Amino acid sequence: MKRILLISVLALLGFCSREASAQNSFVADTSPDVFSPICKYIQTGDSDKLSAWFADNLELDILGAVNNSTRNQARRIMKNFFNNYTPKQFNLIHKSGKAPMKYAVGTLDAGGEKFRIILYVKTNEGRSYIQHLKVERE
Repeated sequence: MKRILLISVLALLGFCSREASAQNSFVADTSPDVFSPICKYIQTGDSDKLSAWFADNLELDILGAVNNSTRNQARRIMKNFFNNYTPKQFNLIHKSGKAPMKYAVGTLDAGGEKFRIILYVKTNEGRSYIQHLKVERE
């Protein structure tokens, strides 16, 4: 009798944990990840497509040189960075926050060096923009 009760309890616990994990994965799958396309453009070094995510005015901190830039100025700065340091691999290591402000941290292997990239993304009127982008050597 104890054996049957134990098996029943374990089966019920297994069912509940599978149900909870299925619900969690469903929630994760339905929320769009703003960082996926941004990371792809950093990985490929595509400053033109990356700049489509820039706010009209944003703060860039590239290797200690801080600039308050327009979208076009920031695109040129990033193009120059990618020309000097050709990206090989970009890995997102952390992301957090919720609308209206999210942030992410990643590592970029480019031009034989390693960099840490920090992104701050602001959501306004249903659209997300990179408000601040920082690149520093690791």
